[in-house]
Amino acid sequence: MRRREFIKVIVGSAVAAWPPLVRAQQPATPVIGYLDSRSPDEGESRAAAFRRGLQESGYIVGQNVTIEYRWAEQQIDRLPAMAADLVKRHVAVIATGTTTAALAAQAATTTIPIVFEVGSDPVLWRKPKHARCCRRPKTAG
Repeated sequence: MRRREFIKVIVGSAVAAWPPLVRAQQPATPVIGYLDSRSPDEGESRAAAFRRGLQESGYIVGQNVTIEYRWAEQQIDRLPAMAADLVKRHVAVIATGTTTAALAAQAATTTIPIVFEVGSDPVLWRKPKHARCCRRPKTAG
């Protein structure tokens, strides 16, 4: 009888501990870093459009994705430190709303993907070391 009671206690303890163990093994919610050179008031319409796009793709802010915002408030010199902070926080991706923010993110990391919306050709901003794929081959003639 003691053996059965012991087994019941062990099994009961394991079952009681199961839910926290399952929760502990679930993957963490991905964090997106949003970097913008403008103020929140100036950049909110683009940020809202970004959130709508995420939602249409199945990512709901507060449920299965988190966004960390960094607004430079037209103080461009703050962008490098803000981009570095997002890199230190190990965000899954950095999204930017302006060209200057995209350049700051590019300077801060080579491993985190950067998503940006701009109206100009990013290859013309700077010639990145890894842009060989984008150069046109020289031809004789």
